[in-house]
Amino acid sequence: MSMTVFWLIAFVVFAVGEGLTVGLVSVWFAIGSLGGMATAALGGGLWVQIAVFLGLSALNLLLFKPLSKKMFQNKVARTNADRVLGENALVTETVDNAQARGQVRVDGQIWSARSAHDVVIPEGTEVRVLRIEGVKVIVESKA
Repeated sequence: MSMTVFWLIAFVVFAVGEGLTVGLVSVWFAIGSLGGMATAALGGGLWVQIAVFLGLSALNLLLFKPLSKKMFQNKVARTNADRVLGENALVTETVDNAQARGQVRVDGQIWSARSAHDVVIPEGTEVRVLRIEGVKVIVESKA
């Protein structure tokens, strides 16, 4: 098998691998394989082919990886519910995890609530929203 065919097979393997993944994973090596194949076709020795493959792959990785991170960066879109995280709330119904009850008012909205530290929080207490679990906010007393 000639080295040109070897590099062509390497290119196909890396290209298929890239096609099967979600992010840019092996495109750098597919491009490097094309460089190795071109070097082989021009009569370059094995070590020159390997050097071209590694060099071209590394160059593409260094130049385009930061750009690809910006393009494919997962931006988390905040929902209306997320805006209550870290906010102060007023307990409108005693929060009692053992009885599975409790409500708080946050930004004018009533939420079912549970205590983060499994303590009873009486009505009228000011609390802070720590997180959301399902349709309930998990709160802790500010005192």
